[in-house]
Amino acid sequence: MAPLTLGAVHHIRLTVTDLERSKAFYTEVLGFQVAMDTLPPEDDEFYGILADNLQGGIVLMNAGTFIGLRACDSARQSDKDSFDPFRVGLDHMSFNVESRAVLEGAMAQLEERGIPHGGITELVPFGIALLPFKDPDGIQLEICAPL
Repeated sequence: MAPLTLGAVHHIRLTVTDLERSKAFYTEVLGFQVAMDTLPPEDDEFYGILADNLQGGIVLMNAGTFIGLRACDSARQSDKDSFDPFRVGLDHMSFNVESRAVLEGAMAQLEERGIPHGGITELVPFGIALLPFKDPDGIQLEICAPL
């Protein structure tokens, strides 16, 4: 049996500790636009499916990629609960930019905002340079550019 034929990633949803803080980070720092942050009236035909899928969260969009953000269930969260790339689940998420110059500009913007980041690393075998940093919940993000 042949494998499925897939296209680019359509969306990813992240569970965050503070929805408003994460919304500000992804919109103000990374340039995402709000695609949906409110539900229609309860008598709208799509209310139920939207309520079930948004789960109290929001949807952001940038360059054809959608990111859903929803708050974690505080009843399930412990003081030790934080992002860990070595646990089952998401390790990191990486965004493309068109050039090394844009990547260097992104690094300067992170510095201006006081957002900690690693240096630009060239992964020659993969043909990319990347810049790692973290979102407010410590989720590892990267920006990468072709070499």
